Amino acid sequence: MMNPYEILRRPILTEKSNLQSEYLHRYTFEVDTRANKHQIKHAVEHVFNVKVVAVNVISMRGKRRRMGRIEGRTPDWKKAIVTVAAGQTIQFFEGV
Repeated sequence: MMNPYEILRRPILTEKSNLQSEYLHRYTFEVDTRANKHQIKHAVEHVFNVKVVAVNVISMRGKRRRMGRIEGRTPDWKKAIVTVAAGQTIQFFEGV
């Protein structure tokens, strides 16, 4: 079993994720690639003390990057969109 703080890597703060958090109570995180929906739900409920209604998970492919003539790839990562119960917010995202 992974530690809840290992599962949640960082929040994703974009225009789209800010609108979703404001109007739909959905928050977006980069999560560990080994984590499943149940573990993500438990981690968010434990860390932020909210009731999670739904978890959607997307596996993101790494992008191709160049450093001069050398071409490489950024690592693959996993994104989770977490919907919390109506009336609840995650204070971490407020005022961004």
